[in-house]
Amino acid sequence: MFNAISEVREALGTQQYIATDEIATVMFLAEKLGKPVLAEGPAGVGKTELSKAWAGASGRELIRLQCYEGLDETKALYEWEYAKQLLYTQLLRDKLTDLLAGSKTLGEAADRLAAEEDVFFSERFLLPRPLLKALTSEKPVTLLIDEIDRADAEFEAFLLEILSDFQVSVPELGTIKAKHQPIVLLTSNNTRELSEALKRRCLYIHIDYPNFDSELQIVNLKVPGLSPRLASQAVELVQRLRGMDLKKHPSVSETIDWARALAELNAKHLDRATLDTTLSVLLKYESDLNKARRAISRDDNRGRAN
Repeated sequence: MFNAISEVREALGTQQYIATDEIATVMFLAEKLGKPVLAEGPAGVGKTELSKAWAGASGRELIRLQCYEGLDETKALYEWEYAKQLLYTQLLRDKLTDLLAGSKTLGEAADRLAAEEDVFFSERFLLPRPLLKALTSEKPVTLLIDEIDRADAEFEAFLLEILSDFQVSVPELGTIKAKHQPIVLLTSNNTRELSEALKRRCLYIHIDYPNFDSELQIVNLKVPGLSPRLASQAVELVQRLRGMDLKKHPSVSETIDWARALAELNAKHLDRATLDTTLSVLLKYESDLNKARRAISRDDNRGRAN
């Protein structure tokens, strides 16, 4: 689809995603090599947004599997629609006399009845979940497996067949191969170490907090109504907060939320009153808020002393 890395960067830009050279290169190679991408990094730095932007840039539907502790293959792959199966059982019971009519022996009647059992576990009763939807889609899709580090190691192992062969085994139906190989992106917030087997099947990229210039570019793109001076002040403060020993550093998404809040309040510059009333948009723990306010007060006092 894309013939150059620059085309990938431009296409992602049309989706309001600012891609570094490394990100653009990895996505270009993922498309060319047909490999999944594993994006690791702190929460809120744009890993999930990359998947959404890639789906938009490539014109593909985004299918998302949100991982969590206890997620198993039945919730991620498929379920049987038991209500429909029950309805079919009732229909079969009503037709049982007609079905068995003419059977000369008990064995023949049993064979006729057994022939109907396969219908219970056919695709007509199959309810596809995200993984199976991605494999059986009539068009190529982008599959996002979000926060894979939250799932158990057993589920991670289950994914290996999908990530390597783009197929899955359903006991009642056999092996289902992908109609179109999806582009797969996995994200991880590094809450646990992922297996070497999973990493070996993926192209890897680490997405970290952006530097000042990149984050300012993101804020200007996402919140165009914010004045250049205020945007610069806001990003500068966020960068300072990330250098502090906090329980949770502000993410890029929280920077954008804060910038939008400042725009809604018609703030002209970042004064102390504005900081006191809006800092909780960035920091979500009282200990972090108190620590940040003390640091800001010290800096203000030093500035006045100088």
